[in-house]
Amino acid sequence: MPERIRHAPLDMGKATFPKAKIQLIKDQCKGCGFCIRFCPQKVLEESQEINARGVHPPKIVDESKCLACGFCTAVCPDFAIFIIEKPSKEDVKNG
Repeated sequence: MPERIRHAPLDMGKATFPKAKIQLIKDQCKGCGFCIRFCPQKVLEESQEINARGVHPPKIVDESKCLACGFCTAVCPDFAIFIIEKPSKEDVKNG
């Protein structure tokens, strides 16, 4: 193991990750599956419903695992999915 990652970061207990609201425009999806394949947290999976284009759009499995990385938004060729970052508790206190 490389020297620089021998132990966990000392402030790991204090770290907070952003939470996101996933917005999916189902009828705009063409069913390519890029968002499902490239999600590092496996938040999406193929649904059983059929949209206006006749394909199975993704469905959100567990939105609480989403880290707002934006990979799904970046790889979607039809702009059918995007995320909105939820304000954190600190933002609400300071705002």
